[in-house]
Amino acid sequence: MKKILFVFGFAALAAMITVSFTSCTKEGPAGKDGEAGINGTDGTATCIQCHDNTEELFAKQNQWAASTHATGGNYARSTVGCADCHTSQGFRETVATGQPVANDISNANPINCYTCHEIHKTYTPTDWALTTVAPVTLMLNGASVDFGTGNLCANCHQSRPIDAAVMPVVGGPDIILTAANKRYGSHHGPQANIIGGIGTGLYEVGTGYVNSAHTSLEKGCVTCHLSEGYGNQGGGHVMNVKYGTSYVTSGCTEAGCHDATAVKQEILDYQAEIQTLLDQIKAKLVEAGIANEGDLYTKPGTYSADVVGAFLNHQSVTEDKSLGVHNPRYVKKLLENTLAALN
Repeated sequence: MKKILFVFGFAALAAMITVSFTSCTKEGPAGKDGEAGINGTDGTATCIQCHDNTEELFAKQNQWAASTHATGGNYARSTVGCADCHTSQGFRETVATGQPVANDISNANPINCYTCHEIHKTYTPTDWALTTVAPVTLMLNGASVDFGTGNLCANCHQSRPIDAAVMPVVGGPDIILTAANKRYGSHHGPQANIIGGIGTGLYEVGTGYVNSAHTSLEKGCVTCHLSEGYGNQGGGHVMNVKYGTSYVTSGCTEAGCHDATAVKQEILDYQAEIQTLLDQIKAKLVEAGIANEGDLYTKPGTYSADVVGAFLNHQSVTEDKSLGVHNPRYVKKLLENTLAALN
């Protein structure tokens, strides 16, 4: 036993001596510095591709803040059936899936930069690309329209579908409207149907229909509605073409389409003609019993296809809000033929 303890004690002592000598070893002189590594990427390099000091981005934000998209889009309409176009998240979901939104949208946002542009996908200027420019299949009758970059707008600015049982057909049977059809018509934004014109689902009684040049503009809606901005009152991302009694007409004079000095009066004269036709049709609709004097709602009853078709045309042109300017030749003929059918 004593021998064993001696052996272990000796081994422990040897280890301690080794550690002691090792700890006394001094470090040698410092070696030469190694080669410098590659510089890291500037963390702001991606940001400044868009967020620079030109103020262009702020100008667009300021314009958008005064637009109806920002202030009047009813984005509280965030439930299934409405959220597709009334909310930013709903629109993006519909574009991505090709289907209506699956569920109500929580914390809904109004139409904004992210709705229309591929913001913060690549953190490069390609983020300004539009979320979709594909041709649009219209909900009203399945017709396809192609307005170039304006296709983005046409996804929402179009008539909503109408049940086949109450959709008038020229020469077709009478139609029964009930209280459930009070809000009959194209909803509040049928611009794509008006611009598309022929064959886009309105009640085309009679003959002689022809579209205007607006239907085939390369950039569609963008040509006029996103022309050079005037502060935050018109053009640019405000997208208004009229403010007060003034008009943003730079889009109208692009490529020499209209004379800059005459175009405003041309618009006013034409719109006066269309308003007269609308008033005459409205009087006939009230007389037929389908319409009220002061609104765009229907009254229950059984009506001829011409009467229901006239209501659809009147409501669509009224809700388009351009008084025919979106497609002047088509709208004028549509209303003239509608009035003739009622007479």
